[in-house]
Amino acid sequence: MSSIRIAAIQMTSTNDTQANLAQAHELIQEAATQNKADLVALPETFSFIGSTPAEWLAGAQRMQDTTVESLREWAIEFDVWILAGSVALRGPKASNRIRNTSLLFSNEGELIASYDKIHLFDADYPIEHPNRESKVFIAGKRPVVAKTPFGKLGLSICYDLRFPELFRKLSSAGAEIIFTPAAFTEVTGKAHWDVLTRARAIENQVYLVAPAQHGSPAPGRPTFGHTRIIDPWGRVIAERLQGPGVVWADIDFDEIARIRQTLPALKNRRLK
Repeated sequence: MSSIRIAAIQMTSTNDTQANLAQAHELIQEAATQNKADLVALPETFSFIGSTPAEWLAGAQRMQDTTVESLREWAIEFDVWILAGSVALRGPKASNRIRNTSLLFSNEGELIASYDKIHLFDADYPIEHPNRESKVFIAGKRPVVAKTPFGKLGLSICYDLRFPELFRKLSSAGAEIIFTPAAFTEVTGKAHWDVLTRARAIENQVYLVAPAQHGSPAPGRPTFGHTRIIDPWGRVIAERLQGPGVVWADIDFDEIARIRQTLPALKNRRLK
């Protein structure tokens, strides 16, 4: 396959799972039917965003619950692959912490790959509302590259973007497209989102797909938005600055091969 069409969705999710799922369904329908996307990517924690550890734990779901089953049904309904940017998932045993997990479904509703966020956002930005994801989430342990009819897809989530070694592992494992669903804060987004997303695409000579949250999903925690798709040369080829909606782009695998051949940055590494 020389090209595919990928759509990236921007949302303003809240702690109302049913409202979030309704919003996601509507936007996936738009991406699949109007934009003719082959694959649709949702932002981080698209189906639920909590304000406190207790609220996160109460809102987390299991694999057999509504959110995951809805994703399976939508993939079949719209005959489209779906990357659920991330879902707050409970493990099989009782625990006071949960996982922040990306889920990739085929157009037949089959779960192809899952990835647990490795780098948890523990930071004092904004200072008046410090973030401590490690109080809620269990960190993942392994990078994930999924083999699909569209080529190899690398999975990452939000704060992972600041750790280039993860992205190099993904590209070294053959990833041609890397997904970075996010809920970047407004403060850090204004400062670093453009630089980091473009740098990761350039360094690894991949398409970077970054569906994002926008608005204030939780009190005092505005998110940056700027959902975007970037090509291997670092060009932003699709972007939505604000508000819920869809952007899309055609992914050209011949362009990936051309750039990697003419500027063989991945082959010329001297340090392992």
